[in-house]
Amino acid sequence: MKSFIASMIAASSLLIAGSAFAVDMPAEGKAKCGSCHAIDKKIVGPSWMDVAKKYKGDKQAADKIAANITKGGSFGWKMGVMTPKGLGASDAEIKKLSAFIVGLAK
Repeated sequence: MKSFIASMIAASSLLIAGSAFAVDMPAEGKAKCGSCHAIDKKIVGPSWMDVAKKYKGDKQAADKIAANITKGGSFGWKMGVMTPKGLGASDAEIKKLSAFIVGLAK
């Protein structure tokens, strides 16, 4: 019985530790972009991790991503044309999401 309890405590510790490393999509991202993008997998558009990798090391990455979201397009991903302003996202939301995406590369 003691080993069972110890195992349950160890398992719950791993679950708690694992969830600390998980990254949640910001609310704006879920509402405006979540139908086409996910953090770690391609849906219609590329995953945000893939976007972050594409711009990794680019000091202007957040500005470039924000500009692409604002004007719309496929940005060399060859997967169709995105709606300009990401389904009505405000400039502040776009700026926040761009910074979040760039942060995924770290």
